[in-house]
Amino acid sequence: MTKSNHRESEYPVDPMFLDRWSPRAFTGEIIEEAQLLGLLDAAHWAPSSANHQPWRFIYGLKGLESWEKFVALLNDSNQEWARNASALIFVVSRAFTGAAGSAEEKPSYTHSFDAGAAWGHLAIQARLSGFYAHGMGGIKHEEISQAFSIPEGYRVEAGVAVGRLADKSVLSERNQAREFPSRRKPLSEVAFNGRFVAN
Repeated sequence: MTKSNHRESEYPVDPMFLDRWSPRAFTGEIIEEAQLLGLLDAAHWAPSSANHQPWRFIYGLKGLESWEKFVALLNDSNQEWARNASALIFVVSRAFTGAAGSAEEKPSYTHSFDAGAAWGHLAIQARLSGFYAHGMGGIKHEEISQAFSIPEGYRVEAGVAVGRLADKSVLSERNQAREFPSRRKPLSEVAFNGRFVAN
């Protein structure tokens, strides 16, 4: 059992897994591109089926001309708080292996799984580096594909906001009420020995 960050695990785990969470309150300070690339470097060392490395990252930095373009590609409810992040990232995965259009091109069954592993690495490295990362499904997937000319065969998976933690008073009243490290279901509800349970 491990206790940290007002959370408690059932079994001993490193406290960093409890310390990682997804806040919405960010300071809005500028992040150096090299700092963000350090997080993305950790992400791209994630496990990858047959080492295909299907993840792709499109990023925007606060303070640059492209920032509002990135913010506008989030759903309205996420724009409200994520505009105060230091960086926004769109995670894209390559849904095939081999060269596009060649005889070697084949569908990749694990592209989303692998991209998720990369996001997990990014989130942990962010925390180790003094930042927080908040993953978002609430993004404009089709508009992102169009805005960045993403071709067929690539899937826009999610968005990520990165920044330093601010006091929750910077948030709307609605988001202040949600600004705390979430709990997890009991392990027994998601891990099963020799059987599957739909719940």
